[in-house]
Formats: sequence, C-alpha cells, structure tokens
Amino acid sequence: MPIATVNPATGETLRTFEEMDREQVERRLTAARAAFRQHRLTDFDERAEMLLHAAELLEADNADIARVITTEMGKPIGAARAEAAKCVKAMRWYAHNAAALLADEHPAPDDVADSGAEHARVVHRPLGVVLAVMPWNFPLWQVVRFAAPALMAGNVGLLKHASNVPQTALYLEELFRRAGYPKGCFQTLLVGSDAIEAVLRDERVDAATLTGSEPAGRAVASVAGDEVKKTVLELGGSDPYVVMPSADVARAAATAVTARTQNTGQSCIAAKRFIVHADVYDDFARRFVDGMAALRVGDPTDEETDVGPLASERGRADLEELVDDAVGLGAAALCGGRRPDGLDRGWYYAPTVLTGITDRMRIHREEAFGPVATLYRVESLDEALELANDTPFGLSSNLWTRNEEDSRRFLRDVNAGGVYVNGMTASHPALPFGGVKRSGYGRELAGHGIREFCNTTTVWFGAQAEAD
Repeated sequence: MPIATVNPATGETLRTFEEMDREQVERRLTAARAAFRQHRLTDFDERAEMLLHAAELLEADNADIARVITTEMGKPIGAARAEAAKCVKAMRWYAHNAAALLADEHPAPDDVADSGAEHARVVHRPLGVVLAVMPWNFPLWQVVRFAAPALMAGNVGLLKHASNVPQTALYLEELFRRAGYPKGCFQTLLVGSDAIEAVLRDERVDAATLTGSEPAGRAVASVAGDEVKKTVLELGGSDPYVVMPSADVARAAATAVTARTQNTGQSCIAAKRFIVHADVYDDFARRFVDGMAALRVGDPTDEETDVGPLASERGRADLEELVDDAVGLGAAALCGGRRPDGLDRGWYYAPTVLTGITDRMRIHREEAFGPVATLYRVESLDEALELANDTPFGLSSNLWTRNEEDSRRFLRDVNAGGVYVNGMTASHPALPFGGVKRSGYGRELAGHGIREFCNTTTVWFGAQAEAD
C-alpha cells in the first residue's frame, strides 16, 4: 500500500511520501550499527537523561502530535492526547527504573562454590540493533513501549511503521533526535512491508519486535527463525469478558462499553466476547446494549465524539463481512450492525452487539477489529471458561465477580497472558504485557520487557593462583 496520510473521517489523501530506496535504507543500517557501538557504552544516567528529555518534549508536543494521530488513523482527539500522555509516563518510568531492572544478579557464594567459582554474577547486556514493525492503531504508544526499554538497555532502534501513519513515524525519529540521542540511535524506515525481509536478514540487525496481525507475525517469525534472531510478537486478541452472578452488573456493563469501544474497537486487548451468566444476563444485556447505542459516533476532532471512523476502508469492509456472515447465519444485532446514518464520508461503523453466536460463524473464531461485540449466555463458570478458551488467541481476559472461588478458578484455568478481575484490561509500564497461543510470545513492558532484548550473560571468576 502507498505510504500516505489518508484522513479516515473523509477518505481524503492529505500527504504522500516516497518510499526509501535501497541506498537510503543501507545508510540507515550503517548508521544504526555505528550508533550501537557507542550507545552500548553509555551508562544508565546518560540514557535516562536523554529519555527524560524526550518525555519532556513529547509532553510539550501533546496537542500537536494528538492532532496528527487523529488525522492519520481517526482516533478521537481526547484519546489521542491520552495516548501521548501515556507515552510520557512510560518514558519516565523506564528512565527511573531501568538501572534497577537490569542490575547485576549475584548468586549466593555457597550456591556456586561447587562450580569452582570464587564468585559469579549475571549481567544483562544489550543485543544491538532491534527492528520494530509497528501497527497504526496506537501509533505512538506501540512504538514507545518498545523504544523506551530498548534504548535504556543500550540497544538502538529501527522503526518500520504502518504505511498509513508516516507523519507519526517521522515525528518519533525527530523526537529522539531533539532529545539528544546520537545519530542512528532511533531511525524510521519509510518502506513497504515487502522490504522487511531484507532488513531483518541483514547481519547488522540483531532482533525484531512486531505488533500486528497473525499473518504479519508469522512472516517475521519465519524470517527471524531462519536467521536465528530473537523476536517478540504481540498479535491478535479476542479477549473474553466474563460476568458472574455476584458481579456489580451496573459497573460491569458500563465498563464493558468502554472495554469494547476504546480506540473505536481497534485494539488487540479490547474485550470482544462478552460471556454472561444466565442469572444476570438480561440485566447486563439491557445495560450494555443501551450504553453501546448511546455512544456518539462522528468527527474524531470533536471533543464530544466517543467513536470515530475505522482507520481504513479495508478495515471497515472486513468488519462488515464478519457481521454480515453472522447475521446471515442467524445472529441478531441488538444494536448497530450497519453504517451509521448521516456519515456518508469516511469509514464509520455503528457500535454493534450481536447475540445468537454459534461456532459456524466466522466472528466466533476471528478477531473483530472495530466496535462490534458478541454476547453469549452461559449457565456456569465451567461453561464460561470453556467458551473463554475456545479461541485461537490468548492475549488477555476479564472476570467480574465478588466470589473468591470464581476468581481463583478463573485465574487457574483461563489461557491468557493477562487476567483482570473487576476491571478493564489496560497496558501499564510496570506490568508485563503479552499473550499465548496465536496472540504471540515474549513480553513487553516492566522488567520482563526490557530484558527481552538483552544478552543475559553469566560471569564466572575462578580463584586466582597464589604468587610464587
């Protein structure tokens, strides 16, 4: 696809960008390798100073970069400002915590004495040049949650961003340059997806991280595996949202609306399948459908808008196909199920709740990337868990209950990278983030994330011989 800013609210192409040629990419690879040789020698105080400066600059730029994000991918303007603020928080968190997270580890002397060691320790050293293949749905946050820990660990970054957010991608490179990072420490590659393989195979690239679709993850993992290079993958999700009889139904339903429609429903960790016990199903369904139907859909630059356009025409078409398939096979749309009235320009879709879902329907197994929820009735926690796990994905999960035994069993038996009880899934700098099954592998954020792109090295010292 072309590298261009296309406003999802109007369908208008605002700016196009020339794809970098082979020579330009070559220069950036050379610069990245040279930058790593120097950046790895800096100490944590130097790295923290630069990252804190980047956070300060981003905080000052909040309103401007929020407008760029909204223009490029349609995120409601308030959410775009919140995304930028979250990036500032993560930068500061890593600046203040990286040294402790990567501190040398010292086994007890007695534990290693039989190895012949006088003493031993474990150190965490940077891997090198990390290629980041990033998506458009959180165009700032997805990059910063990779870049902040990677740079603090002493790595350098190459960003291949989604082709529909080029201005955000270029802003990020400029942000780190303004913050004082040396040339080559963080660079954007304005290239198409067909250029990724050659970059990843290049010997100057040491590892890769990808957030995106399952097919994209398979492609990157295949190449990286062939080259024996480390990867972290965060792919799709179809998170279950389970509501049990003891739950605060009013709060669960109100939170469910946000959980499904955050970022216009274009989020891997958005709750997508709402699995509700029969005892509270009718009450929850009424509140949930009323809340979804009441959302204001429209211009994402309007402060009152709750749900903006889908990021692309193809994305809306994919969502429509899933809904039409389900309805054609007997599902009922309790609200939505169509394009909203009065919004003829842009790629809008009404918040939708589908019920009567069966395993014959594509939406039962595939991720719906937009403001469409599926609603299920179950008779027990056993049935809820069976349905929650009946998905190829395993990113996060949600449980609403006041019953401690429900919580204990759900935590034990649900197959997901996250379990959120009486709350909505959200990423946080201090908590590891990632999934299982086809949602990918590895972890971002927290100490787990910063260590993903480190060489964990055993250092062993034998006793010195006595001098003659």
